[in-house]
Parts: sequence; structure tokens; C-alpha cells
Amino acid sequence: MLERLKALAERYEKLSELLCDPEVAGDAEKLRAYSKEQADLQDIYDAYCEYKKTVDQLADARTMLGEKLDDDLRDMVRAEIDELTARKEALEARINTLLLPRDPNDDKNVIVEIRGAAGGEEAALFAADLFRMYARYADMQGWKVEVLSAHESDLGGYKEIIFMVRGHGAYSKLKYESGAHRVQRVPVTESGGRIHTSTSTVVVMPEMEEVEVEIKDSDIRIDTFCASGPGGQSVNTTKSAVRVTHLPTGITVSCQDGKSQNSNKEMALRVLRARLYEKKLQEEMARYGSERKSKIGTGDRSERIRTYNFPQSRVTDHRIGLTLHKLDSVLAGELDEIIQALTLADRAEMAEQAQEAHA
Repeated sequence: MLERLKALAERYEKLSELLCDPEVAGDAEKLRAYSKEQADLQDIYDAYCEYKKTVDQLADARTMLGEKLDDDLRDMVRAEIDELTARKEALEARINTLLLPRDPNDDKNVIVEIRGAAGGEEAALFAADLFRMYARYADMQGWKVEVLSAHESDLGGYKEIIFMVRGHGAYSKLKYESGAHRVQRVPVTESGGRIHTSTSTVVVMPEMEEVEVEIKDSDIRIDTFCASGPGGQSVNTTKSAVRVTHLPTGITVSCQDGKSQNSNKEMALRVLRARLYEKKLQEEMARYGSERKSKIGTGDRSERIRTYNFPQSRVTDHRIGLTLHKLDSVLAGELDEIIQALTLADRAEMAEQAQEAHA
């Protein structure tokens, strides 16, 4: 482990030198490639530096313990050794997790689908809350959000909204959001002040290139129609909206928010490629059993993953038992604490399975 860490640290430092080289700075392709490689190594480099510092401090403390000390100072040194030993073990566990193979899709852009489910108008309003939450989180990360398709409800919620998030590592951070999100609050439509429970579903899919998921022209049917607004009223008289049906699977994608029929067709095909890839993943998971369903779940939209309780200002992620009493902050896009906990739980599970495989 240490030899591999040292090699990765040396590569990180070499990349720092290269990024300061005027020749590299003038080459956009090299600059982008080196910056991405260094960003991918950042977490492991930081952990390695902290590990080295902890090991050095531990060696110094043990040396001091061998010297002549009064009882009080000796007790302090022993307490420091215990603390440093625990930190060293925790860092070793974190490093082993960071060294696990990465998901090949982690750096991809994502396509997110949110739908109001159980709860009618209140579910649609909650779907809009979730969209704003993800849009704010994306903005904090420096990512771009592009709405591909949206079907509004009468009160301004979303029966369905499909959008793309573009940015480095978008899939690595948002992939754990797939599933059923539950809200508990007094709906705006409730006159008696009773708390209702509603759900909206989220599906997060990596954007796939044409070469990764091929769609034959003979396998799709394309229909055009007039775009519509809330309640179904027509918003234009030209057939710019596009519906693409994948005949072998029956998957249908409609897009109407683009500026032209061609842009809507392109958006619909992007979503279709992502859905076909997601369908393939779900089929493989079903075929190979449930070995990775214990902690972060399957990504199935029917699986309840999180509850947002407004009276208690509480957010609970049921997969890892995490509860935060700061609902407003979470809905404002402050998702890092939840996402980091889910990432660590997933990679810890991977590490455990890797150890079992080698046992």
C-alpha cells in the first residue's frame, strides 16, 4: 500500500510542476487532461500527506516516552500515542477505501428525472422542491443545469422534470440520489392543518455517448406534436415537441422545451440512451443477485431512500441511518454531508467485499 501511495503522491507533485509549465498552460488539451488527473488524485494525496504526518508524530511521541519523564508528562504522552494510533488506523482504512477501483462513469454528466408520485399536487410541488435543491447544489459545485423536459402541475409543481447536470464528477456525487424521496408536511392544499405524507421519485443516470449505447434508426419511432403547458393547454401551434419510442423495449421519451424540433429530438435521444443503459444495469443487478443491496440500495425508484420532515426540520437517509436536523439547509442545496456519508458507506462496503473475496 505504501509503495503505491508514494507513487501516486509523486505523480500528483509532478502534475503540479507540469501545470506551472508555460508550454502546458498554452496547450488547452494538455491543461485539461493534467488538471483532471490531478483532481482525481487530490483526495488520496491529501490522505497520504496526513498519514505521513501522523506516522512521524507517532514516532516522535514513542521516542519521547523512552526518555526520563515525570508521571504527569508520561501520562500526556501515552494519551497522545493512543490518539495518534487511532488516527493512523482510521487513515489506513480511508486510504484502503480510496485505493479501490473507481466507477468508470463517475466523471460523466448526469441526466436526472424527478416525478411526483403518491400525493397528487403535493407530490408535484415536492418534486419542484427537489429540483431546486439539486440545481442549487449543482451551482455550488460550479456545474451547469439544463432542463430537457418539464411538465408543470396547475400549482407550479412538476408532474415530471428531466434535466442534465454537466460538470466534473457529477455522477460520482449524485448517483446515490436515485429512489423514492418522502416528504411529511402540511400541504398548501390542506385547510385543516393536517400533516400529509407524499413521495416523489428520482432517477439519476450517467449521460452515455452514441458509441457507448447504439440506437438503430430501425428501432425507434419518432412522433411530433405541439408543445403544451400546465393543464394541457397548447403553448404553440408548430409541431416542435418530439416523442421517441424505442420499439424493442417500449421506452418512450418526450421533449418539448428545446428551441426546435431538432434540439428536442437530440435531447430525447440523450435521455433514451441513458435509460437504455440504466435498464441494462438493473437487469444485470437482478441477474447477479443482491450482493450490493445492503447499504446504499439498488437505485430502484420504488425504494424509499430519504424522508424530509418539515415539522421537525429533519432529513433522514434510511440507507445509512443518517439524520440531520437542518432541513432548510439541505433543501437549499447543502448536500455534501449526506453525499459524503453515502460515498464512504458504499466504498466501505466495496472494501469489505474485496477482503471477503481474497479470504
